[in-house]
Amino acid sequence: MKIVADPNIPYVREAFAGLGEITLVPGRQITAAHVRDANLLLVRSVTPVNAALLDGSRVKFVATATIGFDHVDVAYLAEHNIGFATAAGSNANSVAEYIIAAMLELAYRKNFRLRTKTLGVVGIGNVGTKVVRSARALGLRVLQNDPPRQRTEKLPDFISLDRLIAEADILTLHVPLKKTGPDKTLHLLEPQRGIVFNSSRGAVLDNRYLLTAKLAGLVLDVWENEPNISAELLGQVDLGTPHIAGYSFEGKVKGARMIYEAACRHFGLPVTWQPVLPVPPVPRLSVTVTTGEDDEDVLRRTIRQIYDITGDDARLRAGFRQFEKLRNEYPVRREFFNTALELINASAGLQTKFTALGFRLAQA
Repeated sequence: MKIVADPNIPYVREAFAGLGEITLVPGRQITAAHVRDANLLLVRSVTPVNAALLDGSRVKFVATATIGFDHVDVAYLAEHNIGFATAAGSNANSVAEYIIAAMLELAYRKNFRLRTKTLGVVGIGNVGTKVVRSARALGLRVLQNDPPRQRTEKLPDFISLDRLIAEADILTLHVPLKKTGPDKTLHLLEPQRGIVFNSSRGAVLDNRYLLTAKLAGLVLDVWENEPNISAELLGQVDLGTPHIAGYSFEGKVKGARMIYEAACRHFGLPVTWQPVLPVPPVPRLSVTVTTGEDDEDVLRRTIRQIYDITGDDARLRAGFRQFEKLRNEYPVRREFFNTALELINASAGLQTKFTALGFRLAQA
């Protein structure tokens, strides 16, 4: 079997070596010539997979190591009997941790407490569900909107987008990019107040509109026209990052594992590869709570020792013209569960918050 793969899929060579001959091609450089004789194509979000790429090729299976697949013409794949798989849910925990880190940082900068705010979550899928759970653990009032799920599941806690926008102090978007249809999300809304987070797809928000929007805060991980993002918009956001919310090491490895298993199923091959993850850089951390210190301040300073979102922001501002390089050379970020916390003088409530965010508690 001949395999063409994006080298930015972690462990891709180790995982697929037993399936055939692998050719690694950077995602933005994959052409029809590369895949003409390939049986299996493995991509990330930067590779458009469509007729222009696949016509005349021998490709029988395509997998994207991402949760979104707006870069893939799934109708074309179905029409040509080409198998397809995504890594849906693989980086959900990573994105949820990113959102919590960003909210705590913004609350600190703007001198408010998250527990006094109402959070509106648009899109209650793998990511949105985790964001809801974490936000509630921190004491936020949470509103939820997801029209497709509401239609099929009639969930009583879901509300209209208009009501959510009117009542929420903070909006966070976790929807796929859909350019047409009843659930169109292209330029989904034009927020006129509050704080807005977008870690879904850049075009879910009209970036030109954001240049003049009078918002209390703006955090963007995704941008229209990536990798050629707006320098002017970057200058206006409170936190800007290069489409890396889902880039935890665990999330990327899980994505690789999911598409590997899907390929094995498609071709009727045994699953033999199991990733072995390295020891995390911060396996244990001692945290002392000072008298009178607010829980949110403890959470923020602790999380920054595991994942410092301000570093991602600084790197993007310094090198935004190398957007793709920032993604490809992103530092290893491990998820919270890798770190055992030794909490000193922490209340039971704070301990509960840490465990709800995924941390393990160690004995003092």
